[in-house]
Amino acid sequence: MASDVRVLAENTPATRDRYMDLLRVASLGTVVLGHWLMAAVSTDAAGQVQLGNLLAEVPQLQLLTWALQIMPVFFFVGGFSHALSYRSLERKSDDGSSVYAAFLRARLQRLLRPTMVFILVWGAAALLLQLVGGSPHLADVTLRLVTQPLWFIGIYLAMVAFTPPLLKLHERYGWGAFGGLVAAAAAVDLLRFAAGVPYVEFLNFAFVWLAVHQLGFLRADGRLRLPSLLAALGVAGASALVAFGPYPLSMVGMPGEKVSNMAPPTFALLCHGLWLVGAVELVRRPAARWLRKPKVWRTVVAANGVSMTAFLWHLTAMLGVYGVLLGLDVTLPAPASAAWWAQVPVRVLGAAVLTAVLVAAFRSFERPAAARPVGPSPRPVGPSPRPADPSPRPAGVSARTGGSGPLAVLGITLCLFGVLGLSMVGYGDLLEGHSAMLIAFRITAPVAVAMALGGWLLVERAGRDGAPARPARAVS
Repeated sequence: MASDVRVLAENTPATRDRYMDLLRVASLGTVVLGHWLMAAVSTDAAGQVQLGNLLAEVPQLQLLTWALQIMPVFFFVGGFSHALSYRSLERKSDDGSSVYAAFLRARLQRLLRPTMVFILVWGAAALLLQLVGGSPHLADVTLRLVTQPLWFIGIYLAMVAFTPPLLKLHERYGWGAFGGLVAAAAAVDLLRFAAGVPYVEFLNFAFVWLAVHQLGFLRADGRLRLPSLLAALGVAGASALVAFGPYPLSMVGMPGEKVSNMAPPTFALLCHGLWLVGAVELVRRPAARWLRKPKVWRTVVAANGVSMTAFLWHLTAMLGVYGVLLGLDVTLPAPASAAWWAQVPVRVLGAAVLTAVLVAAFRSFERPAAARPVGPSPRPVGPSPRPADPSPRPAGVSARTGGSGPLAVLGITLCLFGVLGLSMVGYGDLLEGHSAMLIAFRITAPVAVAMALGGWLLVERAGRDGAPARPARAVS
């Protein structure tokens, strides 16, 4: 791995936007650290394990989520990367349906391979625990919680799926397409809070996150030129909505809240995303200079090669540390107490070590670093004309796939609902038919797993099928 990383780092094109690679790693790393710190596992007087949330125990800390809820930055980077990837494939074929199928497969290979391994490993573990006749209380908690990070995978799948039509809107309307999504998100909240329209709030799972994703398109074309204004508008909007509206202070979900800014997303969370994107763009130039240092860039390349695997398994590692502490009869003190804070460094270090072990075990399922450069495509940033993408076509992806677009659409739809459903239902009470409501129907863990696996196979097939690729045409 070290030699692969060194080769990739030394052969990075001068045109590559290294800062976007850094943002991808930093955003996932911040989420991981935040989860490790927020989890407040303790034991009550009867010795039962209790799972709490540090932000609920110490409400004053909720303001920190305005810096640490950094998922919008990852989706912003996703928009940037998806725009470059789709345009690269589009230049190699004039068949829009086949381009879509090839795009889905190219973008989802690295995402879904480690995800499916995670799903299958935990599914087998949950089934084994059920068959042997139950499990300790912490294991029950783990089976319910360990799949929660999959909500992010589901939202990201939706962004990949909607990239082609929204990219076309962006190319035609520019900032107008982004403004339309912002207006739609605001309208949803008005209908939700002012008119009391039921279920309309779920539309903002699309409008809020896709608006942030659309900012990545603008960044890819060099049109995000006033980051300070974007950050100021975002902070002002979020502050006003929290101060005078029905929105909570925390930008992550809190136990027992009547309104959450996260699930479903609110217009306040969209304003928060604007502020974050503006803020990270403000420090782009000094960060880019820092990334020219060979050691720094090698670290970013190495982290990008395992970031999705680490994200998927970080909660497993955290709960594993608590399991070790309980097994050693270490007292788990009350959350936010002095003894609890004293244990924080030990728990975080333990979770980091265990995550590293899990990454070493499962990193091979994330696309090997030597197969292709990690992160966004190494193309220069700027408006048209767009130069040819120097990166090779992903292995096994044909620019012509025999009109397999409908198969790809069905595949990613099944993947999306399967992954989102599993994030909601978890693996608890697997054999008892435990279910959760996903939009308009109830879903169980086995059904969710079958949908996710079936959808992934359809996307793979759609991306491979069809006639051999035509030679790429010269770009004028």
